[in-house]
Amino acid sequence: MERHLALIRLLADGRFHSGEAIARHLGISRVAVWKALRKSAEHYGLALESVRGRGYRLPASLELLDAERILAFLSLAGRAGLARLEIHDQIDSTNAFLMREAAAGAPSGTACLAERQSAGRGRRGRVWVSPFGVNLYLSLLWRTSLAPSALGGASLAAGAVVAEVLRTVGARDLALKWPNDLLWHGRKLAGLLLEVAGESQGPSHLVVGVGINLRMDPAQGSDIDQPWTDLHQVLDGRSLSRNELVARLLEALLAALETFGREGLEPFLDQWRDFDAFLGQPVRLLLGDVSIPLSTGASTPFGTGASAPIGTGRVIEGIHSGIANDGSLQLETADGLKRFQAGEVSLRI
Repeated sequence: MERHLALIRLLADGRFHSGEAIARHLGISRVAVWKALRKSAEHYGLALESVRGRGYRLPASLELLDAERILAFLSLAGRAGLARLEIHDQIDSTNAFLMREAAAGAPSGTACLAERQSAGRGRRGRVWVSPFGVNLYLSLLWRTSLAPSALGGASLAAGAVVAEVLRTVGARDLALKWPNDLLWHGRKLAGLLLEVAGESQGPSHLVVGVGINLRMDPAQGSDIDQPWTDLHQVLDGRSLSRNELVARLLEALLAALETFGREGLEPFLDQWRDFDAFLGQPVRLLLGDVSIPLSTGASTPFGTGASAPIGTGRVIEGIHSGIANDGSLQLETADGLKRFQAGEVSLRI
C-alpha cells in the first residue's frame, strides 16, 4: 500500500518519469518498474500512459490532499475550531469513519478526508461514486447539547454554506434541490449526507458529509445514472486548488455549525432560498416507506446522496412553494399548501 501511494505521488505532477528514475525512487530494479506501475494504477483505478523513450505518466495531474497545505489556508479561527484532521488514501466512507470515531469519543471539530471511498454513501442507501484523487470527500464531526430531533435544519444550513463557498470561488448558476443536492444547469455537482446520533433529549453528535465532483472523466462517472457535472466544467476549465477548497469548506462549515447551535436555521434561510432550484415549478415528491426513529443511540441520516434511486413510495404532486422557516418543503397541492419534512423531489415534466 505504501509503495502504491508513493508511486502515485511521484506521478501526480502529470509529467513523464523514466523507468530508471522510478526505480531509483522506489528502490527497486528497473525490470520491476512496469509491474509496480501496473499494480498501483489498478489499485487506485487510474489510467497510465507509457511512451517509449520518455517514460510513464498519468494522463492528468493530481493535486493530492495535504494536511499542511490545508492548515496553511485556514485562518486562526478556523485552525482553532478544527480539533483533528484525518486524511486517508482510501477508506470505506468518511461519514462512517467519523460516526465510529464519534462513538469512541472523538472531539467536536474532527474532520476526515479521503482520496477514495470504497463504500461511499448517500441518502436512502445509495452509493456515492468515489474515484481516487479527482473529487472531494469530506466529513466533519460536531457535538452539541441539542437533541437529535432539533438538528434536521442543519442539513439545509450546510447545503447553503457549501453552495456559497462554491460561488465565492467562481461557480455561477448553482442551485439547491431540497433538501440539499447541489446542481448546475440541472446536473448533479455535489451532495450532502448528514447523520446524527445521541440521547433523545441531547446531547448528540452530527456528522456532515460533503461530496463534490471536482474533475471526473466520463469513464470514472459511468456508474452515475443521473446527469452530473464537475467543478472543472462549471469553472470553464479554470484551475482551483483542491486543498484550498477543503480549507474554505472546513472554515465555513465550522462557523455555520456554531451559528446553527446558537440560532438554529433562521440565519441560513435567505441564503438557501437564494439557491432554491425548483421554486414555482411543478414537482413530484417521492415519500419513502421506511423511517428511522430518533431514540437513544440511533443514527439517523439527513440530507441527500448519490447515484441510483432505490425503493418506491407514495408520490405527491404540486407546485414547489419554497421552504418554511423550519426547513420543511412547501408544496401547493390540489388539497392546499402542504409541508413535508422528508422525501425526494424531482421536476414534473
